[in-house]
Amino acid sequence: MASTTAEQRTQTALPRPGSAAAGVGIALASSAVFGLSGSFAKALLESGWTPASAVAVRMVAAALVLSLPAAIMLRGRWHQLQKNWKTIVLFGLIGVAGCQLFYFNAVATLSVGVALLLEFLAPVLIVLWLWLTSRRMPRPATIAGTVLAVAGLMLVLDVFGPVKLDLAGVLWGLGAAVCLVVYFFITAKQNDSLPPLVLAAGGLLVGGAAIVVLGAVQILPMAFSTADVQLAGWNTQWWVPLAGLVLLSTVLSYVTGIMAARALGSKVASFVSLTEVLFAVIWAWLLLGELPAIIQLLGGALIVGGVILVRSDELRGPKLARRRRQPAPRVNGH
Repeated sequence: MASTTAEQRTQTALPRPGSAAAGVGIALASSAVFGLSGSFAKALLESGWTPASAVAVRMVAAALVLSLPAAIMLRGRWHQLQKNWKTIVLFGLIGVAGCQLFYFNAVATLSVGVALLLEFLAPVLIVLWLWLTSRRMPRPATIAGTVLAVAGLMLVLDVFGPVKLDLAGVLWGLGAAVCLVVYFFITAKQNDSLPPLVLAAGGLLVGGAAIVVLGAVQILPMAFSTADVQLAGWNTQWWVPLAGLVLLSTVLSYVTGIMAARALGSKVASFVSLTEVLFAVIWAWLLLGELPAIIQLLGGALIVGGVILVRSDELRGPKLARRRRQPAPRVNGH
């Protein structure tokens, strides 16, 4: 008798090999443009912007950019919004705004490296959640890939350097990780009536509106500046990094991220997303002149190794399941 496990309910069906390879490529591209956000945002923050203002403008502007193509895609099918409004609101409040809010609160009392490490514990939490709900221990390759990726993340973020620890900050960071888990579960769920572009537009609009409200009631401080900024060694106008933050690190990254999660499933997509930290280090080197250390490059190699292990184990899973379902060969006619 066929049974449905929690992992099967939570993840998408395994795609064909060609689409799987494309999914990994899209996921890496998403991580690369997501990784640009730190460099763009830092240029704005150093000129007088607050994190909340940068996040609010980033989300609202990206939602406006996506609104026209989303409206064209929904033409004649507006009932899909009513059908999926709970998914859009949950994605916007938790997967988009929640991640930003919890992360920035963590950064307020922790070093950036520790805060990022806590947020990117999401892949580990996903593995543990699937283990708990399915009551099936992950295969050794997934466990090894998890350990390898976390070790690499620690090296890339240089958490062994001077760090600040604060209980409230740690809780905020873990909250960001939980929000990231929700993000991957929502985006990985196959939904033919809710295209990735529509989900991204709706989620960014809801998330951006939530940040604006929190700023309006002075829960989050908001300040803006039109002063020139430093980017890639050049003195440029403030709208240049803002345009990059909106168009590349938000519009392109969220749409491709949702596409990748639907192609790969929540677990694999979350592990590939760890490469975002490596891309962030590389972009900071190219755009801000912050040179990565050898230990960070080594950490990047460990992250890639962990992703490969988890992905290869994911591909082997269905083959092993088919072998278990095949009847044992008969011997001497029995």
